[in-house]
Amino acid sequence: MELLQILECSPPLAREPLDAEQAAGVARVFKALGDPVRLRILSIVASREGGEVCVCDITGAFELSQPTISHHLKVLKEVGLLTSERRASWVYYRLVPETLGELSAILGAPAAV
Repeated sequence: MELLQILECSPPLAREPLDAEQAAGVARVFKALGDPVRLRILSIVASREGGEVCVCDITGAFELSQPTISHHLKVLKEVGLLTSERRASWVYYRLVPETLGELSAILGAPAAV
């Protein structure tokens, strides 16, 4: 079967095209995830039982300074991937399910075969 026939028979990759504002927002999220440290931080939070992790556990997983980890956490919060809550002297981070759901909707469409 020719590629053109396959593409014509395949379902669309998205329900509808992104508008300029949506595309800019999604691009910011992907740019944030383009850094290996931030991607690892997100995976640490996502894999933690209970869905949250103390900043002390995140910092301990890297050979980076605390201010550097704080910067990466700030970027992840700014794009809406993480949220935080202060408890006494520690800050706990959680994933933002809505943002992950939006990314999943964009990336989770069946691929053309």
